[in-house]
Amino acid sequence: MIELSQDNLSEIIQENEQVAVQFGAGWCGSCRLIKPKFKRLATENTDVKFVYVDAEKYPDSRTLAEVKNLPTFAGYKNGKLVYQSFGNKVDIIKKMLDEVASN
Repeated sequence: MIELSQDNLSEIIQENEQVAVQFGAGWCGSCRLIKPKFKRLATENTDVKFVYVDAEKYPDSRTLAEVKNLPTFAGYKNGKLVYQSFGNKVDIIKKMLDEVASN
């Protein structure tokens, strides 16, 4: 899993076939609770590029999904948004991975 250090999520999405993104913020308790689970799933799904985006620090990256609540999860396949949801349940991440990895 990588954490953005610059506002370049669009480049990562274009350079990788399958991308899973967690949009969060430092003040968000639910984001902090789910982040270790997101990180663990990254180690189990090495064919998918996992990215954590601080939605407040990187506004351009935030526009690549409809981020209304935090945490928001977005899945991209071949440069296109294929899944989006919000909440702090692992099932949301797993459903996103199913969408990103499907044919």
